[in-house]
Amino acid sequence: MIGRFLLLGLAVVVLSLSPAGASGASTHYVPKAGDGFHYTEVIALSNGQGNYSGYTEDTFINGTIGVTGIQPNGTENASYSNSNFYENNQGQSTAWSSSGTFTFSATTYHYVQGTDNQTGDNGTEVWFFANNSLGAGATFYVLTTPVKVVSVNTSFALPAEGGKYVAAIYAEGNGTFQRNDVYGVFSASYTWQEYFDPSTGYLVGYVYTEQDNDGAGDGFTITDSLGVSSTTYALTPGAAPPPSPAPTSSTNDALVAAVVLVVVALIVVGIYLLVRSRRPSGLRPHSGSGPVGYAPPPAAYGMPPAPLNLSSSGQPPVQQIIVRETVKVPCRYCGTLIDSTATICPKCGAPRT
Repeated sequence: MIGRFLLLGLAVVVLSLSPAGASGASTHYVPKAGDGFHYTEVIALSNGQGNYSGYTEDTFINGTIGVTGIQPNGTENASYSNSNFYENNQGQSTAWSSSGTFTFSATTYHYVQGTDNQTGDNGTEVWFFANNSLGAGATFYVLTTPVKVVSVNTSFALPAEGGKYVAAIYAEGNGTFQRNDVYGVFSASYTWQEYFDPSTGYLVGYVYTEQDNDGAGDGFTITDSLGVSSTTYALTPGAAPPPSPAPTSSTNDALVAAVVLVVVALIVVGIYLLVRSRRPSGLRPHSGSGPVGYAPPPAAYGMPPAPLNLSSSGQPPVQQIIVRETVKVPCRYCGTLIDSTATICPKCGAPRT
């Protein structure tokens, strides 16, 4: 199955900021004991091609990240827990959970000891806490992937809150890698769209999209969507995107003109078909594209074709026609030509002697 808890080195969910890049605010937020958030996550495999045609699977995750204590050297003690459910369209499903503790640095944004079950990512940047002092254009890392701050003033719709918008820092990263696991060997490309709370730097959500393909025509798409469902700190309300503009008069005129053209075209086609139906039909033209279809043989309907019978016993009898020749002689009394087999002349009645 696919998920950030199962893929080595892929880390499907994750973002963190390093101190590289331009600065926005003068200082960044320092975590406090008791900080934490709950999140919901959905990882879906779809758009299967080739051997994956028609195949789908989903993983549903409910998780928690929390800061449990602050050490004098600036290292933060933290805990994590999550419950997970996986299913696919072939009727397979499984459920599991995990929990544990780890530490991370609030100044380097790296895991210090252990991780929140991020296999192979010990020592890399954390995914749930960002440097909120970075400005637009600053670069940072998503675990081991470089990303860039696109905007420090955008909005994110929380899936668990019915699409409620909150203010966010928006960052995006792209990359490629070679997948070689239970799914096969694929060339993968991905995009991360990530959103952080501007006041604290904690993650509020992200959308991860990955496309996998091989040289044999097989492939699939992975989407991973995460959003916080509750936080111990207040989130700033965000502005919803502006509604689509209402059609202007020029747009209405264009729509009316398009409708008129469609109606006229339909009328012309109708007249053409009516005239054509009254003319003798000619040869049926071939299809403009695609193969030309032919009537299937009788075997296609469950009836074997009648075999050819080339033997004489199977042929109808030949009708024979016999032509007979008749000799005619003149009547000795009237001269009329009569059959040589006749006994009297049919004209004068004299006997033939």
